[in-house]
Amino acid sequence: MTAPAPDRVLTRNVLTGAWLSTALPVTDLEYGPELSGPGELRGVLSPRLIASNPSVADPGTTEIFVESAGQIEWGGLVWDVREQGNEYRIEAASWSSYLMKRFDLDGEHGGRGPYTFADRCQVIRNIWEYAQSIPDGNLGVTVDSTTSTSKVGTPEEVWHSNWWDLKSLGSQVDDLVSEQATPEYTCVTTWNAAKTDVVKRIKLGWPRLGARRRDIEFSSGVNIIEEPEKARAGDDYAQVVIGTGAGDGSAKLKQVSAVRNGRLRLEHVADYPEVSGNDVLKQRVEWERAFRQSLGRVDQVTLRDTPAAPFGSWQVGDDVYTRIHNAWGSYTGWCRVTGWRINPTAPGGRQAVVSLQPSAMYTYGGQ
Repeated sequence: MTAPAPDRVLTRNVLTGAWLSTALPVTDLEYGPELSGPGELRGVLSPRLIASNPSVADPGTTEIFVESAGQIEWGGLVWDVREQGNEYRIEAASWSSYLMKRFDLDGEHGGRGPYTFADRCQVIRNIWEYAQSIPDGNLGVTVDSTTSTSKVGTPEEVWHSNWWDLKSLGSQVDDLVSEQATPEYTCVTTWNAAKTDVVKRIKLGWPRLGARRRDIEFSSGVNIIEEPEKARAGDDYAQVVIGTGAGDGSAKLKQVSAVRNGRLRLEHVADYPEVSGNDVLKQRVEWERAFRQSLGRVDQVTLRDTPAAPFGSWQVGDDVYTRIHNAWGSYTGWCRVTGWRINPTAPGGRQAVVSLQPSAMYTYGGQ
C-alpha cells in the first residue's frame, strides 16, 4: 500500500498570486475550520528562514495553505509572526477574518443597501462583493448562492450600513449569523479541477450547515484517544436568563426565559444592546438559557483516524453520536461539530481535536 503524501504548507502573495514557498518548514502545525467563523492555523517557523526571506510569511499580505494527500485542507491569511525564544510562531485565520480589517467607507455597501426584508445570505454576498470591489481588496473569494427565509430590515426599522458607524464588515457578518435560525457559514479551500489554482469559498448553509450523521460516531475505546474534560461549572449554570435589548430605562426591551427543574434557582443576565426586536431578543434569550442549563457538557474530543469516523468524513455543522465511558461516568448523545484542529505530527500519528456542542442547543429556520 502506498503511504499517503505528507502534509505540505504553501504560501503565496495574496495580490500577485506569486508562490513564495511550496514546502514551508512548519513544525507544531495545527489547523482547522469552525462554524460561522474563520478557523485558524498555528505553527512554528525557523528563525533563519524568516531572517533570510521574510516575505514567505509576511503578515497581512500572505496566503497560507495546508495540503494533505494532494488535496488542500485549509487556507487563510497570515496575521501574526513573532519571535519567541529560538522560534518564530505563526498564526493565520481563514478568509472571513479579512473582513474584520475592512469597513464600509461608502455607506450602504456601495449602494447595495439599505435593506428591507432582505435575505441575510444576499446581504452577506453584498458585503463580500463590496469589499472585493475596492482596489487591492480582492481576495478572489466566492460566496455560495444559497438563499434563505431569514430576513433583516422592516419598513419601520430599515437595516442600514452607515459609513459613520465604523463597524467592520466582519462584525456585520457576525451579526447576520449570530442568532438562532439564521444562516451559517464556514470557510472552504480546495484546488481547482486542474490543480493550477486555489478555490476560496464561503460555504453558506440554510437552514443549517451539516447533517445528522448516522454512519459515523465518536466513541471511547474506538477513536477517542484522550480522556475528554467534562465541564460541570455551577458559576456558568442558570435555568433563568434575563435578556435586555435596545432602549433606555423603562423603554429597554426585556425577555425572560425560565424553567423549573428541581434545582436551586440560578439567574443570568445577558445584554444585547444591538437587538431592537422582541422576537429576536426572545430567540437569543432562549438559546442562552438552553446553553447555560446544560451541565456535564463535553466541549471537545481528541480523535485518531479510524473507520468509525475517518478523517474527512465529518463536516462543520454535522451532528455525530458521541459515546464516552470512563472513570467519571458516561456521556452519550448527539453532539454538533463546531470546528476542529488537525495535528499531523502528534505522537502516535495524525490526530484531530474536534470541538463539540450539544445538538439540542440549536434550532434551525425552515424546520
